[in-house]
Formats: sequence, structure tokens, C-alpha cells
Amino acid sequence: MPNNRQLSPAEIAAQTQTREDAEVQRAFEQGITTLRDLISPSSIEFFTDHFRLGTKYGRTLYVYGYPRMLFTGWLSPIINIDEVLDVSMYIYPVDTGVVMKNLRKKVTQLEASMDVNAERGKVRDPELEAAISDAEELRDQLQVGAEKFFRFGLYVTLWADSLDELRFVQQKIETIFGQLMVFSKVASSQQEQGMNSTLPQCTDQLQIRRNMNTGAISTSFPFTSADLTQDNGILYGVNMHNNGLVIFDRFSLENANMVVFAKSGAGKSFTVKLECLRSMMIGSEIIIIDPENEYQKLSDAVGGSYIRLSLNSDVRINPFDLPKVVDNEEANDSLRANLVTLHGLFRLMLGGNQVAANGQVVPALTANEEADLDQALIDTYARAGITSDPLTHQSTPPTIMNLYDTLLHMEGTGPQLAQRLRKYTTGTFAGIFSQQSNVDINNQMVVFNIRDLEDELRPVAMYIVLSHIWNVVRAQQKKRLLVVDEAWQLMKYDDSANFLFSLAKRARKYYLGLTTITQDVEDFMSSKMGRAIVANSSMQLLLKQSPSAVDVLSDVFKLTDEEKKRLANFPVGQGLFFAGPNHVHIQIIASDTEEKLITTNPSEKSTQ
Repeated sequence: MPNNRQLSPAEIAAQTQTREDAEVQRAFEQGITTLRDLISPSSIEFFTDHFRLGTKYGRTLYVYGYPRMLFTGWLSPIINIDEVLDVSMYIYPVDTGVVMKNLRKKVTQLEASMDVNAERGKVRDPELEAAISDAEELRDQLQVGAEKFFRFGLYVTLWADSLDELRFVQQKIETIFGQLMVFSKVASSQQEQGMNSTLPQCTDQLQIRRNMNTGAISTSFPFTSADLTQDNGILYGVNMHNNGLVIFDRFSLENANMVVFAKSGAGKSFTVKLECLRSMMIGSEIIIIDPENEYQKLSDAVGGSYIRLSLNSDVRINPFDLPKVVDNEEANDSLRANLVTLHGLFRLMLGGNQVAANGQVVPALTANEEADLDQALIDTYARAGITSDPLTHQSTPPTIMNLYDTLLHMEGTGPQLAQRLRKYTTGTFAGIFSQQSNVDINNQMVVFNIRDLEDELRPVAMYIVLSHIWNVVRAQQKKRLLVVDEAWQLMKYDDSANFLFSLAKRARKYYLGLTTITQDVEDFMSSKMGRAIVANSSMQLLLKQSPSAVDVLSDVFKLTDEEKKRLANFPVGQGLFFAGPNHVHIQIIASDTEEKLITTNPSEKSTQ
């Protein structure tokens, strides 16, 4: 029986409230932003020869003609072009039996045409002969299964911020295709189908295809990016050409040396510290010469040794130390090599070679002074019991104090040289380099800080520290990186520049990678030794440069006009990364933890 009971006012109110709640719920759900709302563009418009997706303009081209022969990697210039584009390839296999039947008909037609031409007395047609030859060769390959047959479609969608920029990009793409004898067209009145064909949804709506065999298809292999990616090594950053990772082992090159050029604040120290941190993870030892106290935080974080050199510190480095080498040939030569190094050091200590007003170089030491100094060095070692015999090299080495005493009691120019050296023995600069060494660099990271040294003493300190490190490197070969920050200070003097070059030239033999960092590009590259160091470095990193440095680097590295323009306008952390014959546009990236350890930005330091 039907229920005719009337609802009470309370029940009516409850039902009304339920309906209202449902309407509110529907209204709320309609107002929620979905994932589709977030990723979809605000609008899309299609025109005859282009389309507009939100604020971006796009245009799809299709390839319709190819040359008779394609070389491997012909698509690489398009894949690696520094523009935003989408490339789609559609490959459809064709039944071999069908192809063989069609080829037989085609060959018959071509041969008939050749016979007709011969009967009419026409000159031979090379194009016709080539077509017959190609068809017959393909038939033979298909018959034995060496080749397969395919239908191939190639579409390219270009993206830009304006129509003018879109036309410019199209011209670049068509120029590259034209150089390859590959013919392309704009998909007129089919831009919607063209855009859909290049989206990652595998729908070939243009259906413009060309017959190709296996060999021709293989030349179109798309993964030919200018990558610097290896199976082992460390992550340097992201390849801005293709968003690939730049993973590289610098010791895989002919030498492991690297130069870093950048203006102040462009990220050079950040990049090098990041490389050092990651290199330690794969077992490399790191030695750094730090002129600005930038590496202490990193050293403390990894448990490294931080050696602060100053006139008030207790650190001592004796430039007369000899390497404790095991190799007999090296041992026989170690004393003579150190004598040569000491000659360069004392020339530097005594003011270095000066350039007179007339442009002539005035040496720090005259010929007689050089001869007397050489004899004094040999006598000083001999008095300590050290001769050319390698068995005597374990004796305690002499110091500058002993050399001072030897010079003081020599005839000729010895006493004068002793007086000139007195500030390093009993004068203002006494102590730090005039006593026996007490530093120990037996750690995975060692940092020599020279910030607190006087400007006059800083190049001398860098020279002595490098010499000490070189002795350690020669004594025990390990995978090591030696970082010389603000290297331009060494390049100001001939002897220190020569010494740094000798390190770059010989580092590979001792499993050492030298990293040279400078912001004073003009002075560094104007030096003959500076250019030689670059030539002996298989890796180079060019970050943002001052306009005056761009022309210098462009001449050395043979940069294109586009690279020159970008070099002066790179944002912080971006640059050109050269490794052997290859180079890419790179973005240096670091994790949050790494960035906190290595940042040199004062504002970021204050917030940590």
C-alpha cells in the first residue's frame, strides 16, 4: 500500500538541508583546481602556417626529400641546435615481399626507359643509371635478408616567443637541412595535425612518409647529442643543449689539467669547490692554495687539514726540502731539479725580473750573482751532507739561514746577496720559510691559506707551497687534484709562471690534475706561459666574462659569434665547458646540502 504519510516539518527541513549540502559540495568540487587545469595552456589558436599555445608560438615542418646518400649522424646538427624544438620520427616496417614485387616493376620500367632512349639516340642519362643500380642493389640486399624496408616520417616543431623569432629559428633549421640536401616544408593548413604529430603521444596525423631501407634509417639515429657523459666520473652539471647530465672523469683525458676563467661573482670558486667535494667521493685527494679564505668551511666539513700561513703562525715550510722519491732515475735528478726551483724562488724573493721604461727586461740577478748563488746553493747542501748521491738525500736539509751564512762568507757578490736575503732570515719576513718544515699534508683534503700574508710575500708563498706540494706528489703517486686559486698572482713574474707551467706539463706523469683559477683573464692570457698552461689543459671552463675578456677568450678558444655574445651575459653558474675536442653549454647544479657547504654568497652565508 502506498505510504501517504505527510512529512513532519523537521523531516522536511532535514531533506532541504541535505540537498543544500550536496549543492555546496558540487560547487566546491567544481572550484577545485585539477592537475589538468595546472598543466594545460590558457589558450590555443591555429593559423595557416603556425599556432599559438598560451604565450608561445609554434610551427611544424615536415621533411619530404632526401639526397641519394645519407651519412651517419646527419641529424646531429638539428638535435644539438641551441633552440627549443620537438623532433618526431615515425618508422613503419613494410613487408619484404611487397617491396620486392614493386622493385621488380620499377626496375622493368627503368630499363625500358633506358632502351627507348638508346633507340632514339639520346645521350645516356646518369640519373636513370643510378636509379637502376640502386634498385638492383636493394633487391639483392632484400633477397638475402641483409636489409629491411620501412616508411619513414620526420617532423619538427619549432617554438619561440614571437613570430619574428619563430621565422628566425625556421631559417636556421631550413639552412641546416639545405646544407644536407634535405628538403622541408611548413605543414600549411595542417598545423594542428603537425603539433599533435610531434607531441609524445605517437599519433602520426600528418602521414608524410618516405621509403627507406635499414641503412638509411640507421643514419637518422637521434641520440647523437654533444654529450659529455661517461660511465664513471663526477657530475659537473646539466647540458643546456639537451638537458643531459655532464658526467665526466677528467683523468680519462690526455691530461687532467683544467683552467677556469670567470669574472668575480660568476661562480668559479663555487664550481671548483663542488668538483673537489664530488671528487673526494670517488677517492681523489684534494690540495688547494686558498688566497681568500674561501675553502675553510668546506675543509672543516670533510675533516680536512687547514694550514694557515702567516708571519704570526707556527707553520713552517722549508723550500730546501727534497722529495722522498723511490724511483732511481727521479732520485738521481731530485737535487738538481730542486736547485733549479730554488734559483727561480730566489729571483722572485729578490724582486723578480723588472721591465724598464724602454721596455727591456732587467733581471733580478746579474750573471755573476746567478753564478755565485748557484755555487752557494750547492755548498749549502754539501755542508748538510747532501750531494748528488741519492743515499744522502735522507739527511736533514739546510734552510735559508744556512744559505745566508754561506753567502756571507763567500767572495764576489755573495755578501751582497746575503744582505738582500736578510729580510727573509732575520728581518721582517723571518721564520715562516727559514726553518725546518712542520706541515703534514697526509689528509684527503689539505688547504693552504695565504690570505693573511703581505702582498709582497704572497707570490713567494704560493711558489714555495707549490714546490712543497710537488715534492709530495713526486714521492707518492695517488689520484690528486691541485687547485691554484687566483693564479694570476703567479703569472705576474716569469719564474713563478714558468714553475706553474712546468707543473701543468708534468702533472699527468704523477697522476695529478692541476686546476688553475683566475679572474684576471687579460693578464693571464697575455703571458706566454699563461697561454701555454691553457694549451696543456684538456679541460676548460668559461663562466661569465667581462666584455674586455670576451675577445681574448674568443680568439684562444675559437668561439662562434653566438658563444661570444652569451659569454658576456651568462647568468651565475652557467658557462662553456670544454673537455678535449668537445664543448657544451653547462649549468652548474648542486644539492641543498652541497650548496650550504660551498657557497661564497655573503647573503646566503648569513641565513645559514
